[in-house]
Amino acid sequence: MIRTIRLLLKQVAYTNKAFWRNPASAFFTFAFPIMFLIIFNALLGNHTVLIGDKRAHYSTYYVSAMGTFGLISACYTNIAISISYARDEGLLKRISGTPLPKISYIGARVLHALFVALLLVVITALFGRLFYQAELPTGVTLLRFIVALVVGAVSFSALGFAVTSRVKDADASPAVVNASIFPLLFLSGIFIPLGNGAPSWIHWIARIFPVWHFALSMQAGFIGTAYNWTDVIIVAAWGLFGLLLSVRYFRWEPAR
Repeated sequence: MIRTIRLLLKQVAYTNKAFWRNPASAFFTFAFPIMFLIIFNALLGNHTVLIGDKRAHYSTYYVSAMGTFGLISACYTNIAISISYARDEGLLKRISGTPLPKISYIGARVLHALFVALLLVVITALFGRLFYQAELPTGVTLLRFIVALVVGAVSFSALGFAVTSRVKDADASPAVVNASIFPLLFLSGIFIPLGNGAPSWIHWIARIFPVWHFALSMQAGFIGTAYNWTDVIIVAAWGLFGLLLSVRYFRWEPAR
């Protein structure tokens, strides 16, 4: 066990080094949420929106939304695409033949994704606070917010590993992964707030998937809406579902 943990921590350091040595990937991972935050606030920043029973400035709403988007991108999109390429290049096959335990490699990818996600949310929140006077979570709200972040990061990472089983080759991974997540981002109100005027079928579909529930936890932290542990549990349940799919269908070797 101690050896497995030691190797896991070494693999985390290696994964982190490899991430920052690809400046284009690192730049766009952090730039996209900030870029969208600037664009949405330029268009709507002077207006307010009703979220639950709270009326919030769009600036605060989009800090929460782009934090959600950034975490999902770091933990779901990046893991799914990078693992697909690593598998097609034969890297995963070579790793499975080394003394490095598979659980250490997978755990390192999840821990690194968690680190990047937390860093991204912090940067987005501070950017929103500095330039748009967005509200930030404090006190007990902050503790609940951190729990939701960690659960969300781990769960979306598990789902990222799971979706690689549906990717036949690395070239198809961006299309498959983005097609599986972008409709849910829109249906869950990440880019456009869902008011009472939205069709009921959109709300019904959104409630099935974890993006909507994770977004609600983020809104509770930034906007001050009601924090519901049920949302965290549903996100965790989806993470468990992703873990079970990964254990059953995850492939270490390229498709023949």
